Amino acid sequence: MRSDTQIKRRKTRQIMVGNVPVGGSAPISVQSMTNTETRDVEATLAQISRLVTAGVDIVRVSVPSMEAAEAFQKIRSQVTIPLVADIHFDYRIALKVAEYGVDCLRINPGNIGSEDRIRTVIDCARDKGIPLRIGVNAGSLGKNLLRKYKEPNAEAMVESALTQIDILDRLDFQDFKISLKSSEIFMTLQAYRALAGQIEQPFHLGITEAGGLRSGTVKSAIGLGALLMDGIGDTIRVSLAADPVEEVKVGFDILKSLGLRHKGVNLVACPSCSRQNFDVIGVVNELEKRLEDITTPIDVAVIGCIVNGPGEAKVAEIGLTGASPANLAYVNGEPDHKISNEKLVDELEAMVRQRVADKVSRHPVPDDDIIATG
Repeated sequence: MRSDTQIKRRKTRQIMVGNVPVGGSAPISVQSMTNTETRDVEATLAQISRLVTAGVDIVRVSVPSMEAAEAFQKIRSQVTIPLVADIHFDYRIALKVAEYGVDCLRINPGNIGSEDRIRTVIDCARDKGIPLRIGVNAGSLGKNLLRKYKEPNAEAMVESALTQIDILDRLDFQDFKISLKSSEIFMTLQAYRALAGQIEQPFHLGITEAGGLRSGTVKSAIGLGALLMDGIGDTIRVSLAADPVEEVKVGFDILKSLGLRHKGVNLVACPSCSRQNFDVIGVVNELEKRLEDITTPIDVAVIGCIVNGPGEAKVAEIGLTGASPANLAYVNGEPDHKISNEKLVDELEAMVRQRVADKVSRHPVPDDDIIATG
């Protein structure tokens, strides 16, 4: 159920965040950030484990103090997922986590301090092969920019980014990605689009402080989706006031909806109406729970009646159309057998798992089916 239309992605320099390539022709990676107290090593490790299970590619951890840096060392030693350390103001923390094996430093050169301190951090990053992520946020623009522009806007964000980039250019350091985040969608779009033609580095996308699970998902889907359709974006984070695992799920759903990345079950389901011949909502909710562990890409259609059911089932690998006296299951677009309402979830789960097992046995390649357009 995949369109032939492909998005032409912006050409960028590729950097490596641990073993994850970002930029160039690499797939768009999905990132999240822990919201535990970093000094609580066990809680942070537990959350990272859940993020990994959800499929996250990169995890960011806030390291606001030397005590947190010591905790970071313990965390780093127990996980293999690439870790980004979020650091502000104290350059010594950046040096410490670099020593402890961080995969990327999220800093703003402008708030690290004197150029000597910035140079010390950059030299360390260069020596250890650690890339940087420069983050511009509309809510924390410098006083000079606010005096000049009166209020946060896209022009101020781009100027802030270019100021930070100029510092790295003077120090001949090019292995960085950059973000220009605002909680306002149009400001974010304008900033990314304005900077896209001026630099070659990859972009980290996000609508910052997007909101709760529902409203934040909507804002992120609109904002990130618009940029991704423009070909802009190399790694994304959906910022939600919710469980970080939800950020990962939404991130992959956004990429799947645009045909940019395929991971796990792509479930097409009708909203249900009085024509339905089974409890569509209940079946879909239960299937989503049961199939969360699957990472192999597979298209599944669950439609409650015969109006749209046969058409959707014909373009899915596993399909279900509601009918009376029994519902009709499809395999590879062809009618296969009938299923009673009592056995719907169990049989559909079994069909999906069998299909996945067959795909893996025929093509023993990584589960994440990636489309990366140049």
